Amino acid sequence: MNLLIKGGRVVDPSQNIDDSMDLLVEDGRIKEMGKGLKAPAGAEIIDAAGLLVTPGFIDMHVHLRDPGLEYKEDIVTGTRAAAAGGFTSVACMPNTKPVNDNKAITSYIVNKARNEALVNVFPVGSITQGSKGESLAEMGELKESGCVAVSDDGRPVGNGELMRRALEYAKGMGIMVIAHSEELALVGEGVMNEGFTSTELGLKGIPWAAEDVAVARDVYLAEFTGSPLHIAHISTSGSVRIIRNAKARGVKVTCETAPHYFSLTDDAVRGYNTNAKMNPPLREAADVAAIKAGLADGTIDAIATDHAPHHLDEKDVEFNLALNGIVGLETSLPLSLQLVADGVVDLKTLLEKMTCNPAQILGIDRGTLQVGAAADITVIDPAREWVVAAEQLASKSKNSPFIGRKMKGAAVYTIVGGKVVFKR
Repeated sequence: MNLLIKGGRVVDPSQNIDDSMDLLVEDGRIKEMGKGLKAPAGAEIIDAAGLLVTPGFIDMHVHLRDPGLEYKEDIVTGTRAAAAGGFTSVACMPNTKPVNDNKAITSYIVNKARNEALVNVFPVGSITQGSKGESLAEMGELKESGCVAVSDDGRPVGNGELMRRALEYAKGMGIMVIAHSEELALVGEGVMNEGFTSTELGLKGIPWAAEDVAVARDVYLAEFTGSPLHIAHISTSGSVRIIRNAKARGVKVTCETAPHYFSLTDDAVRGYNTNAKMNPPLREAADVAAIKAGLADGTIDAIATDHAPHHLDEKDVEFNLALNGIVGLETSLPLSLQLVADGVVDLKTLLEKMTCNPAQILGIDRGTLQVGAAADITVIDPAREWVVAAEQLASKSKNSPFIGRKMKGAAVYTIVGGKVVFKR
């Protein structure tokens, strides 16, 4: 299919482009960029006047729940939700059932995605066998099978010696380690952020130190081994400070945060709202301010959703019993655009964190509109207003704290390999 996207504001941080122009796609690749391009015979034309045209978004942290937990989400519904949110590529975490710790599971995900997914799916394998934190998984086999990174996401690697070895092996194999940094002994039976709100609600709290102590350990191990390290879903002011200082020392550390950590505080838990229960938990206003500052100064490299679908029966229970996590693919774009509206970051900086930065961290050839690149493109209406309605979410699960919230900004076309996979 050939495609001409006409008259949009093309913003591509990878090439430092921000200009009104046309984009010609032929045979699934970017053929030409420029003004006044002519459509070849039979090409589909998209009028992008008043719209943003960007590299396809990359979400480097999603849970597709496939294999084994398809009642929450599967590759079809998860990638449908991704496309609706403007994402053309997702990296799926390994805490499936069974855990993605071997070639067979990775191959299943790769093959199913090739046949059924609407967007590109890049598997993440586990650091340890079964994500049990006891012995290392076969990283070389995972990489050869198609994994772009390794992580025990959902659980930390508690043993520091094992994490050291993981970083050393991964460095030699050229695969990124993504750390879920959490000190479980400090978490204990906590179910939300420890602070004024948890005290008032009578819920056991998780102190900020549970994250900061683990982030510090993982950063020091990366410094000691000289290995690249990516830290998932940071949520505290301390994490931002530790990573900022580490980068200043030359440590090869990158990190991500999620939209809920710059959009909500732990006040969202009031009313014992289980859709505001996640791990790490929502923090306080000072942490939200620090996350925004980290996004602005480049300490935080990427915005990822940590899309974590759960069945209603796993959320519609007492707060202490509810599972952690929210769906995020379809609300990420407007929540992130709010950062631009509020003057926290400019549009180019925001798009870096959703396109070329995650591509670079994962080592994938995406996140750019360069001539010859795969035609993964997101077309955005930044002025479109809409209300988050559970029944309209493409995800199989509806566990979002943003249900009923008015949003501004939406993907109107999501194009993967030159093919329109979503049109609003």
